[in-house]
Amino acid sequence: MPNKGLTLLIVEDNHDLRNGLKDILTFDGYTVLAAGNGKEGLDQLNAVWPDLIISDITMPEMDGYEFYEAVRARPEGVVVPFIFLTARGERDDVMRGKQMGAEDYLIKPVSRAELVAAVEARLTRFRQIQVAQLEQAYQLALTALANGIEVRDHYTRGHVERVTAYALTLAEQLGWAGKRMEGLRYGAILHDIGKIFIKEDMLKKNGKLTPDERSEMMRHPSNGAEMVRDIPYLAAAIPVIRHHHERWDGTGYPDGLKGEDIPPDARIIAVVDVFDAMTTDRPYHQADTFEMARDYIVSASGAHFDPLVVNAFLKLFESGKLAEIAAQWKD
Repeated sequence: MPNKGLTLLIVEDNHDLRNGLKDILTFDGYTVLAAGNGKEGLDQLNAVWPDLIISDITMPEMDGYEFYEAVRARPEGVVVPFIFLTARGERDDVMRGKQMGAEDYLIKPVSRAELVAAVEARLTRFRQIQVAQLEQAYQLALTALANGIEVRDHYTRGHVERVTAYALTLAEQLGWAGKRMEGLRYGAILHDIGKIFIKEDMLKKNGKLTPDERSEMMRHPSNGAEMVRDIPYLAAAIPVIRHHHERWDGTGYPDGLKGEDIPPDARIIAVVDVFDAMTTDRPYHQADTFEMARDYIVSASGAHFDPLVVNAFLKLFESGKLAEIAAQWKD
C-alpha cells in the first residue's frame, strides 16, 4: 500500500468514533495508534512518534488544546503535523486552533473522503517542507565544502558566497526564475571545487605560473566536474563547473566551446567570477575598483563574455546591487 510505513495517532474519547477513524485509515494503508484522551496520547508518544496526529478537543483529563501544547513542547513534536477534530464548529474554536499552529481543523461528523484528503494533504505538505529543509542543508554543506578550498588562501575568503549571490542576481536580471536557478546555484557554489587537487603553494603563488603549473590549473574545471558526476542531485551543476572558463570566442578551456555552445549558466559564472577576482585582493594583484572591473568586462564583451550577459551585468552594476552584495560578503 502507498502509505505503508507511515504512523498516525488518533486521540478521541468516543470509543466508536475512534475505532471508526482507525478502521478508515488502516484500510488506507496507515499504521494507526489510538488513545482516549491527551494523557493517553502522551503515553503513546513515549514509545512511538507518529508522522501525523489527529486529536479531538473536548476530552476528559487533558483536552485537545492542552495535548497540542504538550506535543509541541517536546523537541520531536515541533514539526509533527496536527489536525484538530471536533464537533464544535464555532468560529472562535476554529481560530484558536489555527492561532496555536494546528495544520488543519475538521468538524464532526467527517466523511471518509474528508478525513483521508486532510491527512494526505498535511503529509504531502510536511514532505515538501522536509525536502526544502534538506535542500537548504545540502547548500550549507556544499558551501562549507567549497569554502574548505578557499580557506587555504585568505585572499579568496567569501568568494563562494559572493559569486553565488552575484550569479543569482544576474540571472534574475536576465529573467530567470524557479527551477532554472537550481543548477546555477549549485554550480556557483562548486565552480572551483576542482581546485581541491591543486597544491596550496600554487594557489598562493605571487607571480606568473609556469607552463606546467598553468596546465595543472586549467584542469580544475574538468576535475571538478568529474568529482560530482555520479551525484544525481548535482547533475545540473556539472555544466557550470566544467565550462565556467570557456570564452565566447572559443579560446577558453577545457573544451574550447564557442558562443552559444557554452551552457548559459556557465556564461553567467564566467562574468561574475572574473568580476569578483578583479575586485578582491589576490596574491598576484591588488584589488581593482568596481569601475575598472566593469570597464574590463564591457571591453571583453563578444570576446571573453556573452554580450547578452554583459548587458544585463551592466544594468545590474548601475543599479548598485553588486556593491550591496560585495558589502554583505566583505572579507
